Amino acid sequence: MAGRRLQDLRDYFRQPPVMLALLAGLAVIFFAAVTGLSRAYQAQREALGQRWFSRGLADLKAQRFDSAMTEFRSALLYSRDDYAYQLNLAEALIGLKRTSEASAYLVNLWDRQPEDGLVNLELARIEAQKGQTEEALRYYHDAIYSAWPSDQESKRREARLELVEFLLSTRGKAQAQSELIALEENMGDDPAQQERMGDLFLRAQDYEHALAAYRVSLKTERDNAAALAGAGAAAFQLGRYPQALRYLQAAVAANPDDTQSAERLKMAEMVVEMDPFRRQIPVAQRDRIVMEAFATAGERVKTCGGEAQASWAQMNPRITELGLKRNPDLVEAAMDLVFAIERQSSGSCGSGSGKDAALLLIAKLHEGN
Repeated sequence: MAGRRLQDLRDYFRQPPVMLALLAGLAVIFFAAVTGLSRAYQAQREALGQRWFSRGLADLKAQRFDSAMTEFRSALLYSRDDYAYQLNLAEALIGLKRTSEASAYLVNLWDRQPEDGLVNLELARIEAQKGQTEEALRYYHDAIYSAWPSDQESKRREARLELVEFLLSTRGKAQAQSELIALEENMGDDPAQQERMGDLFLRAQDYEHALAAYRVSLKTERDNAAALAGAGAAAFQLGRYPQALRYLQAAVAANPDDTQSAERLKMAEMVVEMDPFRRQIPVAQRDRIVMEAFATAGERVKTCGGEAQASWAQMNPRITELGLKRNPDLVEAAMDLVFAIERQSSGSCGSGSGKDAALLLIAKLHEGN
């Protein structure tokens, strides 16, 4: 009986439909096993890649660029097309000054994601180092207007600041001013950032905006020597010498080693003291200032010569306390001649120093008046 049942079972399994079903079931089981093994293998590879990547990030942060490069390359062995692995490898290569290799990776990444802000920024830096101005400007602008993660939004500001630095280094002052004005709207009142803005505006020769930025910085940090010096320099360049005096005096007091501010302070003091047209000055003091200025111009014209020498000699006998008192209009005529002599002499003999330089600044201050 048992033999009969076994034979029936054999006959049943020998039937084509049953054999086909069994084979299909075995195939499913085999495929599931292979898939599971493949997934486990891939997961292991990804874990190894991630482990190397994590080590690379730590070394990159610590500026151990050689180790970071090796670790990122190891990570790419397990995931050759991983975007983050390639980007950080490029960062390590940049740290090693291997910009050609880094550029190759970055261009490939740019083709994949042209809106990536960091990729554009790194390409801009490489092109700037190579002296490729137009390409650098294009990548900088792409970086500024690219998509940045919310926790890296400050990178957009840094990209624009780097662009400004690049423009200033290539003498693009007008374009640098435009970029700074655009950046200024989103800077806030952070004193350090405002001080940096002031420095950049000063280098771009936009003295009005520079002074405004320094003043914002000084609202929070009143004794900041660098901001005081910058504000003094900006006010000086704007011809606001009394205001420059206040800032420069404070700057030198805060940092006695600031020789540049000390020299600028000395000149500002001379300009204020030697200007006979400043407001609320006694007539007698004004006349003495005119006489001193006329004598200084006389020494200058004797040294440098020029057409004004005869005019100075002709007017000289009248430039006395009594002469100026009797003829107040002579004050303006005398100073017009002083200014003419100083301008002419600066062209023929070069910039003067001391009182001559101060008189030249006073002449510029009153041009058109």
